[in-house]
Amino acid sequence: MTAFFRSTLFLLLAILITAPFGLIVTLAIVLPIKLRFRLIAFWRAIFMALCEYVLGLRYQVVGRENIPSTPSVILSKHQSAWETVSLQSIFPPLVFVLKKSLLMIPFLGWAFAAVKMISIDRSAGTDALRQVINQGCDRLKAGYWVVIFPEGTRIAPGEKRRFKTGGAHLAIHAGVPTVPVAHNAGEFWGRNAFVKHAGLITVSIGPAIDPNGKSAAEITTLAEQWIDGEMHRLSPHRYPHKAHALAG
Repeated sequence: MTAFFRSTLFLLLAILITAPFGLIVTLAIVLPIKLRFRLIAFWRAIFMALCEYVLGLRYQVVGRENIPSTPSVILSKHQSAWETVSLQSIFPPLVFVLKKSLLMIPFLGWAFAAVKMISIDRSAGTDALRQVINQGCDRLKAGYWVVIFPEGTRIAPGEKRRFKTGGAHLAIHAGVPTVPVAHNAGEFWGRNAFVKHAGLITVSIGPAIDPNGKSAAEITTLAEQWIDGEMHRLSPHRYPHKAHALAG
């Protein structure tokens, strides 16, 4: 079975499960949020099964012992759509920080709103940070973890952007740890790529960063340094100059 055929079949099946589940979760807005999350978990299990058995895309987790026992802020590398689903399978119940416009997407966006994802207006400047902190603290107090992609968008393997400090500010205000996460999903599921490739994705979880006594800039730098170092380990072929320097 070719990668193109697998990807086509996966897309069709993903649409078939996402549309009805998105509608069901939206209609379930009258139910307790824990029940809504259970519905999402059922959809997620089917989606991840499609990834494994249709796309041939499996994953392994390194550093699971680093996951704190209490709700925390996750700062994750963002390379594809895959991690927006898989992180929900790896960590306790969580919400993402996402663009408010995504809530307008039929079915999927409605489901995002139903489970209280943190939606922000990125053009709002400092108000956007205030939205992250206010909504984030509310979700953390309710027992949900918060995932933030500090680079702000999907980045191709081997590339990077400046890490923003919003996640660190949230961790400081809420008094919770920050957990850095690196992965190489982009090697198999490219940004905006229709064709996905079979393989084994590695998700690496770093030691939690205690916010006590640290500034947002310091927390962000620690997370960025750990993630960058882990990305060099996971995808060394993307950093030939670095590998050459270490060899020399």
